[in-house]
Amino acid sequence: MIRKFKVSQTSFHISCTFLHKKVSHFVQHHPKNQKGNEAVVFSNKCFYPDVYTCTKTIQSYVRNNRADDALKLFDEMPVRDVVTWNTMIKGCLDCGNVEVAFKLFDEMPERNVVSWTTMVSGLLMRGMMDVAECLFMEMPMKDEAAWNSMIHGYFINGKVEEAVRLFHKMPSRSVISWTSMISGLDQTGKSDEALFLFKHMLLCGVRPTSMTFSSVITACANVKNLHLGREIHGHVVKLGYFSDTYITAPLITFYAHCKDIDSCCKVFNEKAHDSVVVWTSLLSGYGLNCKHEHALEVFSDMFKANVLPNQSSFTSALNSCCELEALDRGKEINGAAVKLGLEADVFVGNSLIVLYTTCGNINDGLSVFKVIAEKNIVSWNSMIVGCAQHGYGTWALILFNQMIRYEVSPDDITFTGLLSACSRSGMLNKGRHIFNFLLNYKSVKVKLEHYACMVDILGRNGRLNEAVELVKNMPMEPNTSLWLALLSACKVHSNLKLAETAAEAIFNIDPNCSAAYTLLSNLYAFAGRWNDVSRIRGVMKNKGIMKEPGLSWVNFKGSRHEFLSGDRSHPMTTEIYEKLEWIREKLKGLGYVPDQMFALHDVEDEQKETSLLYHSERLAICFALICSVEGSTITVMKNLRVCGDCHSVIKLIAKIVEREIVVRDSSRFHHFKDGFCSCCDYW
Repeated sequence: MIRKFKVSQTSFHISCTFLHKKVSHFVQHHPKNQKGNEAVVFSNKCFYPDVYTCTKTIQSYVRNNRADDALKLFDEMPVRDVVTWNTMIKGCLDCGNVEVAFKLFDEMPERNVVSWTTMVSGLLMRGMMDVAECLFMEMPMKDEAAWNSMIHGYFINGKVEEAVRLFHKMPSRSVISWTSMISGLDQTGKSDEALFLFKHMLLCGVRPTSMTFSSVITACANVKNLHLGREIHGHVVKLGYFSDTYITAPLITFYAHCKDIDSCCKVFNEKAHDSVVVWTSLLSGYGLNCKHEHALEVFSDMFKANVLPNQSSFTSALNSCCELEALDRGKEINGAAVKLGLEADVFVGNSLIVLYTTCGNINDGLSVFKVIAEKNIVSWNSMIVGCAQHGYGTWALILFNQMIRYEVSPDDITFTGLLSACSRSGMLNKGRHIFNFLLNYKSVKVKLEHYACMVDILGRNGRLNEAVELVKNMPMEPNTSLWLALLSACKVHSNLKLAETAAEAIFNIDPNCSAAYTLLSNLYAFAGRWNDVSRIRGVMKNKGIMKEPGLSWVNFKGSRHEFLSGDRSHPMTTEIYEKLEWIREKLKGLGYVPDQMFALHDVEDEQKETSLLYHSERLAICFALICSVEGSTITVMKNLRVCGDCHSVIKLIAKIVEREIVVRDSSRFHHFKDGFCSCCDYW
């Protein structure tokens, strides 16, 4: 019957073709018909397209997410072959319609090995491991593609041991099987095992392909095995694979991971490249080796070479801008992303949020966040952490509420950001509520960072005894960061006894912790216990522990201008100190009196006043006032906490010059404007 059906189907097709030619010839040459082409089009519509054309149309519908149209055409087809069935099943699986795919699979008049493999692969991609395994076991015949598909599915679902076990059961293995295993092991963090398997593959006489070498080179990069990577590089050159993009990009990344940037450049310069992947590998390689200026040059050269950057290119370039704190250059890259239609891309958007919030521009960060089309957990976390850094605790909580409403599950970073926001905004009750919620939220494991944040919240609000109780009852051993949070709180509330206890705990963990020595020394200085200050400084000197000097800097026109306390090394020192004297007179007019408690040295009052006047952040602000456009925002970075006296002074300076001054210290951002600070003096 099947043979007769195929013969009749062929006869029908031949008859239709013959009739089509006759009709076309008739309408084209009939003397009364002046519109021959239209008649041909009409005659074409008289007959249903063949199976091949319909199948191609179904593929096109599925690629464009038009599954309903594909199913409608499939149902209307008078004749379907096994390829059509397989195409429709794959389309349903790709579109997430597993039930319809199963229904079609059950209704198939005849299944081949591709039908089974298509179902198994689709189920694996959807994470339906148990069902996929059952189907795989039921397959009447398994070709190599079916085995490879199952192995790949195990890897993408994190079942590494099952993948290895199945690989060893395979009746025969091609280079594709070996490459899938090597790539799978490497991508699941077992790069050493991947390299061992590669050596075993060579012993079995299997010739590697460019894809094999690509996976092996990536594994070498992950384990930073420079010697083996160079050997493989030599084999690649001998076998003629060197010009392959799949090889060049991983090689550049490999040398970058191994901190051999010269070899990166050598590989890149071997030939001209028009592949964005290769360019991005070099760009990322420079960033990985902290050569961010070079990275931005590569990004610029991409446009000159008519190579349009992709999302990864923009992300790497923006990360370099972030490291350089080059906000102006980041804005230029932001403009380029908008021109290429990537302003709503989640990866580019996330990098822009980090750039803007790190460089003191929280409003632009929020604007970018709003534009991102499909926000992921990184988007929400970046914005919440950014709000915390700038002291906008209420914003952070509002974002968290929106995040929950959009059914995005928070992770440990989310809660760290929220608790930090509460800490920097003085929200004791909100912080307690969030911490208690975290303790009962089973999806996230409570970490030391969360306890440190809660200790900081309690400590800043004067609940030192409660903070100590929290430390004692923790289910884990406290680390240095947690004790430092308590020690900082003791400094705020001048609790020397508890400070000494916290410092002793820190020294038991890290005897050379310079931050603890410095905080304890400052506490003694505030209390006027100069003998203890000398003792602490003597211990530091004997142990070779150096106190980090206060350093402030301003990024201006692509250059970084640094200042130490009392610094006179800058080319514009004369103008800077003249501006400082002008500010000094203005401050006196406003009734400012230096708070000598922050001088931290046992010297005369006049010397204390002078030392405060020349603090590094004040010099940096004076430089920025001279060089920047009138009325523009000034942004200053500092490696240590801003002292209380400088905090009071900068509020007054912002009022005097009628400009916003943003200062980022080691703890947070301070936005000074009109005589006020965004931290509400809760710093």
